[in-house]
Amino acid sequence: MTTAASVPVTRAGLVRGLGLLAAMALVVGDVIGTGVFLKARVMTCNVGTAGAVVSVWVGGGLLSLAGALVYAELAAMMPSAGGEYVFIREAYGRVWGFLYGWTRFFVASAGGLAGLAAGFAIFLNVIAGGVFGARLTSVAALGYHLDIGGLQLMAIAAIAVVTAINCAAITVSGRLATALAVLKSALVVGIGVGAMLLAQGTWAHFGMTDAGATCEGVTAAARGGFAGFGAAMLGALWAYNGWNEVTYVAEEVKDPQRNLPLAIIGGIGVIATLYILANVAYFYVLTPAEVASVPASSSVATEAIARFLGPGAAVVMAGALAMSIFGSLHVTCLVCARIPYAMARDGLFFKGLARLSPRTRVPIRAIVTQSAWAVVLVLSGSYDVLTDYAIFAVLIFVALATASVFVFRRRNPNAERPYRTWGYPVVPVLFLLVAAWILINTLMTTPGRALAGVGLMALGLPFYWYWSRANPSAVH
Repeated sequence: MTTAASVPVTRAGLVRGLGLLAAMALVVGDVIGTGVFLKARVMTCNVGTAGAVVSVWVGGGLLSLAGALVYAELAAMMPSAGGEYVFIREAYGRVWGFLYGWTRFFVASAGGLAGLAAGFAIFLNVIAGGVFGARLTSVAALGYHLDIGGLQLMAIAAIAVVTAINCAAITVSGRLATALAVLKSALVVGIGVGAMLLAQGTWAHFGMTDAGATCEGVTAAARGGFAGFGAAMLGALWAYNGWNEVTYVAEEVKDPQRNLPLAIIGGIGVIATLYILANVAYFYVLTPAEVASVPASSSVATEAIARFLGPGAAVVMAGALAMSIFGSLHVTCLVCARIPYAMARDGLFFKGLARLSPRTRVPIRAIVTQSAWAVVLVLSGSYDVLTDYAIFAVLIFVALATASVFVFRRRNPNAERPYRTWGYPVVPVLFLLVAAWILINTLMTTPGRALAGVGLMALGLPFYWYWSRANPSAVH
């Protein structure tokens, strides 16, 4: 069995314990959550036909691949803990690196953990027949009234479990991530192959439209035309979200110059293939109108497997979704904790978070602190609002990180680049154009939410001033 002492250790004491398979599993495990099972309904309402939906999934995969090609160059050139934080810090200065890390830690990462844990609890409650849905107690403190129920306790328990797992050696977390990624992939393949081989279907569905569909909760403005296509593309990109987060653990990947590009690009390829397979299977057994008429409380995947599993499909699918979400929760807890660790190591965050466990050589304090904040968000119920607000700011940082490839090519033209972005400069420009379109569309359609995201980011400035003053020798 591999131990921490038998694999290379970086200058900071982190262990390079993740091989190519584990790194790719982090990409697959982080990205595949619920989107492939839930998004087909709304996307069909957006664009109207099966062929258009599949085309959007292909387009979303190609756009994600464009970003992945850029990140592969950056990660191979700077394989350090924190990933995007390092790219942004080195390209634009430590204030921008700090604001990125601040937004990720206090809003996006912790809010994402809280949201995943809440989703896990919901599907577990479906399996258990609703026994966790009751309110257990109420707490009044500082003028706030807090109801605590079984769902919240299950969500907190899930966070506690993945936190404990990720406090073990990185090789342990990597093995679990690999196992869960294999299970997720097998689940998607099983739904796709099972639907096409065991259910009655026809390819004629691909020549039909969603005419007459109920499209519950989908506004008329988001149906058809350019607006509908844009809405569907946003849904696909949401389902592909997370491929970049393996860069956060770049300092723990073996032979990162080789394995990081392969993991990022290969992971996107696996995910896109699985997504397209699943959606083709949905439309093979269901007409576009049937897909678009699935109730918002259910999922297209449940309706598809019901065609060959029968009435038990809902419980089976709830179990599958719970497993899928737990895998994403595990990977998110693992990788995102490396951002506050990297910031603390640079002297721009609580210095105690830079300490590594002498036994497992992982940043246990950073992991526990991140999870504790996520628990606070679970109890407050504010995670949905915060993450909705943070999306705009996070998109800005993704664009900045992508644009940094131009900064480094100009500033350090002779730097060692084990991998160079394929299609440069066209590929990163295309990705940045799409990112700009999404940012402008978000600002125009939900200006309050976008400005709130910028406000949350700006709240970090006083803290940056404090830490930079307290640590004048911090990395520049």
